[in-house]
Amino acid sequence: MNNTDPASGYQTYNPPPSPDHSARNQNTARRTALTICTIADIAAGLLGLWIVLYLLDANQANPFVEFVHGAADWLSGWAQDIFTMDTEGLRIVLNYGLPAAIYLLIGHGIAARINRA
Repeated sequence: MNNTDPASGYQTYNPPPSPDHSARNQNTARRTALTICTIADIAAGLLGLWIVLYLLDANQANPFVEFVHGAADWLSGWAQDIFTMDTEGLRIVLNYGLPAAIYLLIGHGIAARINRA
């Protein structure tokens, strides 16, 4: 008689299957990565929008332009006046474009790393 039960006549205890935590962790990681990408894209978008508004000589007294300028100044505060050119347009492009590129690179790099884990 080939019986794999520990004691004959008793039913073996099979624990219920454990919930699949890896799928839940994967979904959480994907959502986190998407949030980080979105934040980086919004930051870079605001900086890029300010560059475009400046180059197109937008009305500085307009509330929307003031908001975009204030947000861009706050986001690029750490990089202000890295480049000091005589040409004002080129200075704006470089001083606001560099932080936009860095936000995109770092944000998408962190998101890719989270998705890989």
